[in-house]
Amino acid sequence: MENPWKTIRLSDYENHMKLETVRQLQTLSSMMRTQLHAYAAESVMILGVAGGNGLEHIAAGQFAAVYGVDVNPAYLLAVQERFSHRLPELKCLCADLNTDCAALPHADLVIADLLIEYIGCDQFQNVIRQVKPRYVSCGIQVDADSGFVSESPYLHAFDGLEQIHRQICAAALSDALAEIGYQRTDTAEYPLPNGKKVVRADFSFAPDRKP
Repeated sequence: MENPWKTIRLSDYENHMKLETVRQLQTLSSMMRTQLHAYAAESVMILGVAGGNGLEHIAAGQFAAVYGVDVNPAYLLAVQERFSHRLPELKCLCADLNTDCAALPHADLVIADLLIEYIGCDQFQNVIRQVKPRYVSCGIQVDADSGFVSESPYLHAFDGLEQIHRQICAAALSDALAEIGYQRTDTAEYPLPNGKKVVRADFSFAPDRKP
């Protein structure tokens, strides 16, 4: 089965996400500003980078390497066009994290916002084992009864996501990362319209454990 994220146009995704009735693009950008500046990391990997929302918060010279990972090559092309001129350390990596993470390099900080819902906690464990970050910062969406995709004129662009979407809770994510040596260090909630919210959960590697 082809990953349905490969068929969703970036314009549909971004136009949906920035609607006032959705406000996920704005919320995730604000959250990523916090994530990018919370830790003393030399390198950062953003899983599910899409069109690069949030990369504008990276200061010049802040990281030696910035990795943007996504399954859709058109998204990564947009990221390069938008940010490579001001982030020469940016490297875009095309990978389907459901099946392919063996080529991912090491990064000190991994940011995964609205990504784990599409690969699951077990596969996210595999990704973290491969990358071996010191810090992990995740954003997961907690849905109201209206479903995981909010109503909008772009709703049907996301129909295929039902095949791979999983509901993730913060407790299950914490348990999965604890199994490979990561302790939860911080939690924050970001409200969204329609009763939804994004929960940010941060983790650090415990030196007495090995992922």
